[in-house]
Amino acid sequence: MIMRRSSNLQFHSSNYKTLLSSSLFFLLFLSNNSSSSSSSIFSHGFPIKAHVFIYAGCSNEKFQPNSPFESNYNSLLSSLVSSSSQMTYNSFAIGNDSSTISPPPEAAIFGLYQCRGDLATADCSKCIKIAATQIHLACPSSYGASLQLEGCFLRYEHFDFLGKLDTSVRFRKCSPSSSNDVEFFRRRDDVLADMQAGAGAGAGFRVSSSGLVQGFAQCLGDLSAQDCGSCLGDAVGKLKSLCGSAGAADAFLGQCYARYWASGFYPNSSDSPSDDQAGKTVAIIIGVVAALAILVVLLSVCRRAMGPSKY
Repeated sequence: MIMRRSSNLQFHSSNYKTLLSSSLFFLLFLSNNSSSSSSSIFSHGFPIKAHVFIYAGCSNEKFQPNSPFESNYNSLLSSLVSSSSQMTYNSFAIGNDSSTISPPPEAAIFGLYQCRGDLATADCSKCIKIAATQIHLACPSSYGASLQLEGCFLRYEHFDFLGKLDTSVRFRKCSPSSSNDVEFFRRRDDVLADMQAGAGAGAGFRVSSSGLVQGFAQCLGDLSAQDCGSCLGDAVGKLKSLCGSAGAADAFLGQCYARYWASGFYPNSSDSPSDDQAGKTVAIIIGVVAALAILVVLLSVCRRAMGPSKY
């Protein structure tokens, strides 16, 4: 298991590595900034910045250029993007011979996408297009990868993971502020219980509120109602055990997630937790470093073009 710690952000995933490349992080930051410049989508009275990057994970195994797997990989991403213009969830299996006993053929690839339950189809399609581009940047030539944006999720693997319950923690985030108010805990627990019951009853997506506490939860579309309820039960348990009395918290598991916040802590609002601001600061610093690196390369090229020194 590989885990990255950064402030109070964590990413967990077996057989996956986290994204540590500064140039890649800078590219995703620029992509997010260009996306967020457009008008926000509103749902239930709150803004949705659907293209904001949350987490990504890549397998350590790499496929070869011009291989049969690469061909199926390109076909899969194309199918996911195309399908997103018609529906907000779909899954595909390409190059898989059903008569072949496990392990699957070398070129087999399985994948799915899903958008938030309150995202319109047109907005879903835009989100998946960006996710497909970012997962290619984040995980070049990887045999498996997953990428979560604020409004959508995309995953592909060399093995068949579709419909199989996965409650491993992929990402969690807890606000640095906390509450000792008994009423807050009562409201929070009401919201979490309602989300678990509502989404787990077959709806797949649930928005809930109680007093100043709001939240939403969602399961992947390939889960049965029973498995969805089980996954959300684990997610709710992780929120309580890992984030304690945090005023806002997110828990993303392999096939579901649950999020809640008290008034003033809505995700991506101007009052978001300080670690979001820290992330922006890190991205700016990385940008400056990348710019300096490019300048050094350009100066080196110019020096070579001028020829050897006469002295």
